[in-house]
Amino acid sequence: MLKTVVGYCGGTEPNPTYELVTSEKTRYRESIEITYDPAKIAYDQLLDIYWRQIDPTQADGQFTDIGPSYRAAIFYGNDEEKKIAEASKAKLAGSGKFDKPIVTEILPAMKFYPAEASHQKYYQQNPAHFEAFERGSGRVSFEEKTWDDGR
Repeated sequence: MLKTVVGYCGGTEPNPTYELVTSEKTRYRESIEITYDPAKIAYDQLLDIYWRQIDPTQADGQFTDIGPSYRAAIFYGNDEEKKIAEASKAKLAGSGKFDKPIVTEILPAMKFYPAEASHQKYYQQNPAHFEAFERGSGRVSFEEKTWDDGR
C-alpha cells in the first residue's frame, strides 16, 4: 500500500465531521481510502486483508461500535472492482468460516472526505487507548478465533 486515509464515505452532505457522522443522522460510514500499486498488491489481496479486520456477519456495526456509521462496506470504484469484490464475498460465504450470512455491503464509491487530523493514524497517536479498545471491543478475540490459521 502506498497510502491510507481515514475518513467518511457514503453520505451526501458536504464536508462531514466526526460529530456529524457519529450522530447517525447521515448516511456516511467511517471509511478508509487506500491508495495502492496494483503491481505490488492486487485488489483481491486487499479484500482478503479487509475480511480479516471485520465481522462480515454483523449488520448493525462492528463489534461494540453500533450504528449506521459503523456498518462495514466495500466501496468499489469501477465494474472490475465490483466484480472482484462480489467474487471475494461469495468465496468467503462459501468458505465455511461463518455460520451466519455475510452481510457486508458492496456499494459504488461516493465522494470521500478525509477525517480530522486527530483521527489519522489514531493507533500511532494513541497506542494505549487503541489497543485497549481493540481488545475490549472483542475484535482481537474474534480475529484469533476466526482466523487462527497462523496468518
